[in-house]
Amino acid sequence: MKRLARRLAWVMLAAALGVLAAPLFLPPARVPLPPLTGEVERIVIEKAARRMSLIQDGKTVRSYRIALGFAPDGDKQRQGDGKTPEGEFTIDRRNDRSAFHLSLGLDYPRAEDRAEAARAGVDPGGDIFIHGQPNALSEGFRLGGDWTAGCVALTNAEMREIWQVAPIGTKVEIRP
Repeated sequence: MKRLARRLAWVMLAAALGVLAAPLFLPPARVPLPPLTGEVERIVIEKAARRMSLIQDGKTVRSYRIALGFAPDGDKQRQGDGKTPEGEFTIDRRNDRSAFHLSLGLDYPRAEDRAEAARAGVDPGGDIFIHGQPNALSEGFRLGGDWTAGCVALTNAEMREIWQVAPIGTKVEIRP
């Protein structure tokens, strides 16, 4: 009987420790952020960190985890290389009927990109967008890793938030 009581005490102690330690292993509760208002002045994309930040009044108001082109290291050189271009761009078009959930087009290739590609005898590519997930996927699904052909991808909910505050003319800086 004493052995049974000891085992029961150990089981209860282990359960109590498990309950006390569980919060250490659970993700922190997400505090909902207030909705963004107005327009952002700039979007900064840091490829190495896989991070996009929205800048408003000189301050970062949102940061998002992003996916890039399937071969993201280095600047885009030619169509099909899987790289996301680097440099200063401008949002020059909006597409709410894209194959991906909403898309904001960047003015790539710029004149210098076309000239560099011409010197190398290659097509610089184009159609670089900031967009959500493929429309064929369910709403909450997020593809893992770097999977685009050179675009910048986020969740659909994040893309809807950006869509509301990033009009045509918004500056986009893409850093290595």
